[in-house]
Amino acid sequence: MEELRLLVSPSPHIRDTDTTEKIMFAVLISLLPVVAAAVYFFRWEAVRVLLLSAASAVATEAIWQRLRNKPIRIGDGSALITGVLLGLSVPPTLPSWMVILGAAVAIAIGKQVFGGLGHNPFNPALVGRAFLTASFGRAMTTWTAPFDAVTAATPLAMGAAVSRIPDLFFGSVAGSLGETSALAILLGGIYLFYKGVIDYRIPVGIGATVAVFALLAGENPVFHLLAGSVLFGAVYMATDMVTSPVTKAGRWIFGVGIGVIIMVIRIWGGYPEGVTFAILLMNAVTPLLNRWTRPRIYGQGVKVSE
Repeated sequence: MEELRLLVSPSPHIRDTDTTEKIMFAVLISLLPVVAAAVYFFRWEAVRVLLLSAASAVATEAIWQRLRNKPIRIGDGSALITGVLLGLSVPPTLPSWMVILGAAVAIAIGKQVFGGLGHNPFNPALVGRAFLTASFGRAMTTWTAPFDAVTAATPLAMGAAVSRIPDLFFGSVAGSLGETSALAILLGGIYLFYKGVIDYRIPVGIGATVAVFALLAGENPVFHLLAGSVLFGAVYMATDMVTSPVTKAGRWIFGVGIGVIIMVIRIWGGYPEGVTFAILLMNAVTPLLNRWTRPRIYGQGVKVSE
């Protein structure tokens, strides 16, 4: 007679067919329109940056895990996603060695130093971008126009008065590789929502807050939504499962907070763009949002009279 074994484990007992590999593959699929737009507008410079960033991120993760005698898990795709997202977050003319260094910092400091996937409090790609911005400010703010690689100003630097909405929507403007084409980002976001990878609350919270804030400040809301990296950050950075809240209310607060910080920096700050800093700041608040907005246990906090 066969021996029966009872497996006892803590709740919750939830089964799901999703795996890290499936989720990362879905994100990669969603990034195809964004990558295609980047290559179309910025040619071989986009290919160079994206390949270097992705390769550096994957290599850094493998080296770090090998040095710590941990199983090498680069096959889960998380390091590759970090490298691609970082590559899409920098100017097309960023020197190769800076791209490699930024991707290495994103993985080593933004992810592995905290224990690896699932333990990092901040979005790793944004950690790498913040490091590059703080260390190499001039290189990170040198922009080129699409196709001809001539130095040009971004729409945020020029202002709404001289920026054409169709150019912002389709992507024929200067900027980071992945932020210029709103159409490509929206296509990727729709795919992620369809696959259930992202929740609508964070992107909608960011977009609605940016639009309302712009209206109250007398600015063009459409311009602020399409210019810079608001859409790219809202769809691909702020929705990171590890660094964003898990509760519905927490996600709304998270998105609204990001939108407010973005507009405060844009309107009154000395820096034309604030998406990176807004998301990183709200990443730090995520544990508190999870605690404050988690469902209460029935009867908790109710005093019983003697």
